Amino acid sequence: MFKKGMKDILVSDLMTREAVIIAPDANLLECAKKMVRKRVSSLILVDKKRLSGLITDQDLLWALIKKSKKGLSEIKAIDISPRKIVVIKPSDTVYEAINKMKKKKFERFPVVQNNEVVGMITIKDIINFNPAFYPEFEEIDGIKEQSDKLKRINLAKKREVPVKEGICERCGKRDLLREFNGMMICEACENSM
Repeated sequence: MFKKGMKDILVSDLMTREAVIIAPDANLLECAKKMVRKRVSSLILVDKKRLSGLITDQDLLWALIKKSKKGLSEIKAIDISPRKIVVIKPSDTVYEAINKMKKKKFERFPVVQNNEVVGMITIKDIINFNPAFYPEFEEIDGIKEQSDKLKRINLAKKREVPVKEGICERCGKRDLLREFNGMMICEACENSM
């Protein structure tokens, strides 16, 4: 199923380094607003860089239905977060991450090193990196624009470090950024100028 060398790709090469976090005592209304604003389906609950929990859009829906007597602004995120959170290390391989996702039946894991949250890896990160992992996505492989995860892998192979990962000041897309005319922009915007 895996191409040669795929077992050598690390979680740290594919993970989202700037995972969207929120304080454990944030209320569910704040969580919902942040998920919408950041366009994510989960938030990592972090207290002093330490993992406290994980909350997903499904958890918010559950709370909305089951705890409808209380307003979302009265329930803290930590109150509905699962008590035991499955994590993965940045030094684990993508192969190990996929096996762990299958075994635990989770689509995402906080990435933790030395008890500190350093990122998040999702099944979407893995599929975006190489749709050929799953035969039904092979057609996409030829037409899919190169993702920032793939760029990071190529840079990791060369052992170069990108200038910065973030939001392009010109197009608003999350990507690897370079400084150009005093702005931090992505490669696509730099090429179009």
